[in-house]
Amino acid sequence: MRATICVGRMAAATLSLVFCAGAAWAGPEARFSSFDYDGRSLERVTVQPGQFRNPILSGYYPDPSITRVGNDYYLVTSSFAHFPGLPVWHSKDLVNWTQIGNAIDRPGQLDLSGRGVSEAVFAPDISFHDGTFYIVNTCVECRGNFVITAKNPAGPWSDPIWLPFEGIDPSIYWEGDKAYIVNNRAPDEPPRYEGHRAIWIQEYDWRAGKMVGPSTQLVNGGVDLSKKPIWIEGPHIIRKDGWYYLTAAEGGTSVDHSQVVFRSRTLRGPYVPHKNNPILTQRDLDPARPDPITSAGHAKLVQTPAGDWWATFLAVRPYADNYYNIGRETFLLPVEWKDGWPVILPHGAKIPYAAKAPALPPQPRPVLPTSGDFAYADSFDGDELAMQWVGVRVPQAPFHRLEGGDLVLTSATPLGVKEGTPAFLGRRQQHHIASMRTTVTFDPQQDGDRAGLAALQSDDAWLFFGLSRLNEQDRVALYTRAKGEERLVASAPVDNRGPMTLTIRAEGGKMSFDYAGAGGMGTLASDLDARFLSTQEAGGFTGTIVGPYVWTRSNQGG
Repeated sequence: MRATICVGRMAAATLSLVFCAGAAWAGPEARFSSFDYDGRSLERVTVQPGQFRNPILSGYYPDPSITRVGNDYYLVTSSFAHFPGLPVWHSKDLVNWTQIGNAIDRPGQLDLSGRGVSEAVFAPDISFHDGTFYIVNTCVECRGNFVITAKNPAGPWSDPIWLPFEGIDPSIYWEGDKAYIVNNRAPDEPPRYEGHRAIWIQEYDWRAGKMVGPSTQLVNGGVDLSKKPIWIEGPHIIRKDGWYYLTAAEGGTSVDHSQVVFRSRTLRGPYVPHKNNPILTQRDLDPARPDPITSAGHAKLVQTPAGDWWATFLAVRPYADNYYNIGRETFLLPVEWKDGWPVILPHGAKIPYAAKAPALPPQPRPVLPTSGDFAYADSFDGDELAMQWVGVRVPQAPFHRLEGGDLVLTSATPLGVKEGTPAFLGRRQQHHIASMRTTVTFDPQQDGDRAGLAALQSDDAWLFFGLSRLNEQDRVALYTRAKGEERLVASAPVDNRGPMTLTIRAEGGKMSFDYAGAGGMGTLASDLDARFLSTQEAGGFTGTIVGPYVWTRSNQGG
């Protein structure tokens, strides 16, 4: 079923405060009166009564971590150098999710200056203890590991408490009134090969906010060190029936990704791997199968009040080979316990697009759906931006405001310059078949001035489609950058004196670009090869973000 909704300002006031307070506006401004999104999945799935649809969070929402408090479930995902970051979600049935905040939502929490789009905030873990929520996380290339806390998961979240150990992917295991942090670190020997890592544990004094006692290596390399396993990471510990279970991702985040499990009678080991590892992977399936789901791993288990176990994890839906432009997504599957071991998916089984729903009171489809086919419209008619809007890095100066039903942007750093923040605000492309549309009013003054839609995967992989000035003539233009210099793909003369509606139509690895207004209309380009926005070509860990952007020569702030 297709759901169409209109969204004004949903919750979270953060962006309005961060970008707008005390702004001094100068130079040509761009006014955007709306942003519309309409998305459809490549795969056709029939969801029967009593079933749910995978993925549960469509598009770029990777590395899910989940926790339960009473009858409520909370989930957080990675955001890398996008700001605000660390989106926090709430559900009562594990299927229908609503974003309630962003844990990184104000300047001063993290310094993301100079960070590439796929650096910064990796793999958060969320937990709850004694009335307080904890997120433990890594800021790659920006001071390392940290803890933030909140009484309300919607925020506000505290400033970081920085932790002294190296590595990534920390998580907290709570036992009684004690806390222990497990994470990926270097092994206690010289690395034997590229990707040779280890899992360590150390006690965390949550009252004092510091690490205490010895660090203990729990797993060296992975399931079988003799086979040179790579990138053991994303560890979590649970306790069940007298055993400590350590689950972790192994094999890297591409097609060899997997989830493995070890167990021990004591917290600090020794940990023995399950003989039937991995407990989740898709790497042993035919890559030519129809509608594949690949690269599954980075799971975390959660137990319902009735005692059922479920796992959230990341996976991807490529449109061809290993090409996907929408990033790594969040999936859900039940966990079955066999002979004292958890199994998320038997070997050789495909991740289902539709599966039996958890035995929990079903909840209504959220106002802004996150799964299946859906559409929404943001008319910018309130006082605050919806919390789903993100930019790149933390702005050093304000560049936007909401005014009279418009989103108004003033120029900042150009796209692709890591040392600054572009005047760009976007939403995730959540489907491979998608239409993304805005109406912009802009009067370029100098050659190179531009305003319209940008589609950004990284600082080196992006496109711009919109109004510009070329050779002293107003034009609609399409530029691309794919790990090289910016390239003008196409342009056409237009009259910029009135609003212009711009539409990007995506279908798999191709994009088309339409414009319509009193000053002209047409299709500027059809079936552009957009695979340069895929992880396969662009690299990194994010998906494509699409939204309004402006840059002018007369106001080049940072």
